[in-house]
Amino acid sequence: MFTGIVTAVGTVVRADRGADRLVLAIRSPYDDLAVGDSVAVNGACLTVVEHDAGTFRVDVIVTTRGRTVLEALGTGDRVNLERALAVGDRLGGHFVQGHIDGVGDIVDLRECEDAWLMDIRLPPEVAELSIPHGSIAIDGVSLTISEMVGPATVQIGLIPFTMEHTTLGERTIGDRVQVEADMLGKYVRQLVRTG
Repeated sequence: MFTGIVTAVGTVVRADRGADRLVLAIRSPYDDLAVGDSVAVNGACLTVVEHDAGTFRVDVIVTTRGRTVLEALGTGDRVNLERALAVGDRLGGHFVQGHIDGVGDIVDLRECEDAWLMDIRLPPEVAELSIPHGSIAIDGVSLTISEMVGPATVQIGLIPFTMEHTTLGERTIGDRVQVEADMLGKYVRQLVRTG
């Protein structure tokens, strides 16, 4: 479980690919990781399988590769990182499971007064769970949906701090981002469907 409050930006130092395997080595400031720890990488919950001074490795299985953009990562790419929530931690964002629901596309990005506005076209299964002023995680960052600007398109406002301290400040129109819908909406949808 995570909160969507990115605590570090890491750098991919190696991406080993095989027919059915992807292992990422990521440099991070986390110096006390242990094998088995969960770390959200651009919002995807992954398990630390190895670590050494300043670097940890994670396996990205086929299922995860199929619903994220982690497959496209290469040496030098920067990623948002968050360690798993510990009992007693502050909940600064919203409950984020680290289970990516799909990939969205940035269709507009513009500076507006004191913020940046980013429009993201969502996959249908995420769009149906999205509401104005509701929560959404984009590349692991907890954000508030400002408004629905189309049938499957949300607009989010990004403050300068978020643009400077996460990889969202590096994104441009046409980029693909990992999205996780608010888990509350998922439960409500399931209850309505089965009720």
